[in-house]
Amino acid sequence: MSRTVYIIGIGAISAQTEESIFLEKPIIYNSNIFQAISPNFKEYIPAMALRRMSQVIKMGLTAGKMALQDANVELPDAIITGTGEGCKQDTEKFLESMLSQQEELLTPTSFIQSTHNTVGGQIALNLKCSGYNVTYSQESASLESALIDSVLLLNEKPSLNSVLVGGVDEVSNRITSFGYLNGFLKEEEIENLSLFSKKSEGTITSEGAFFFNLTTENIKDSYAQLKGVTNFKAESSIEISEKITEFLLKNSLRSQDLDIVFLGKNGDLEQDKVYDELQNTIFSETCQLAYKHLSGDFKTVTGFAIWLSCLIFKKQQIPAILKLNAIYGANPKNILLYNLSSNTNHSLILLQKP
Repeated sequence: MSRTVYIIGIGAISAQTEESIFLEKPIIYNSNIFQAISPNFKEYIPAMALRRMSQVIKMGLTAGKMALQDANVELPDAIITGTGEGCKQDTEKFLESMLSQQEELLTPTSFIQSTHNTVGGQIALNLKCSGYNVTYSQESASLESALIDSVLLLNEKPSLNSVLVGGVDEVSNRITSFGYLNGFLKEEEIENLSLFSKKSEGTITSEGAFFFNLTTENIKDSYAQLKGVTNFKAESSIEISEKITEFLLKNSLRSQDLDIVFLGKNGDLEQDKVYDELQNTIFSETCQLAYKHLSGDFKTVTGFAIWLSCLIFKKQQIPAILKLNAIYGANPKNILLYNLSSNTNHSLILLQKP
């Protein structure tokens, strides 16, 4: 029998804050690439160490510590990280030094810190955690893969009490701007809150770090129960609906049992047609929410939706800035997160109020 997994601590760094969303004062950006709002990193990381860290390491370590403090956990038994594109800023530094120095006399620091598992390693070093430590880098399935591994680990090893799991990605000057070349980013610069009204190809992007402390003990202040996580491939809207229905039935639910569905609409003309179809069919009677107009779109952005879901459970409040339809979704108990990336990679995350 599988063990029930709960989220008892959350930590997030993104382009929005808890206050900006729940006080209905979203932060407005007029660029297709924008950065996360940095907290006071010195509250979490010693100043000397902070100077040597890139943005993605600072965000990941700080968000991880936020989640642990929130859960009142000093040392997790395992650290599992998901990142779609890793440490892009250090990758750029290393490649630029290769070019400028003609591949001679290169310092290894940027190369060492450019590997995808740097964030997980830095968290472990800082916390002096010698437990299980794995990083997943499966494009848009990175965070979902980390969550699946976390659930498996807690079920396979009953002695473990706490798993710190999260996703992190950063923006960089050059690599992120390649999104204009491959069609990922919109050609024209837009205001983020206008994302769904500008009918054109491409989206907007940002960065963020989202960490969650998971356990099998339902404590008093648990945010949510992590009921299920899956990734799948599908070609047609009918097949997508069948996969969603199958996933819900596996967790003893039907679509009409859902109080909220978080949709990963990103303003891309073709990709959003898939969401539009689901909005008008399987989710037509469900409160529909969106979030990428606030956070931007990036590989581990579903962490932002998980974080929002936990806060909605806690506050029993649904900010109007998130809503896509007029259905209210009072006293939500079941929240489904559905995300589509590159028109082929689909993911589902089911959360329940504990």
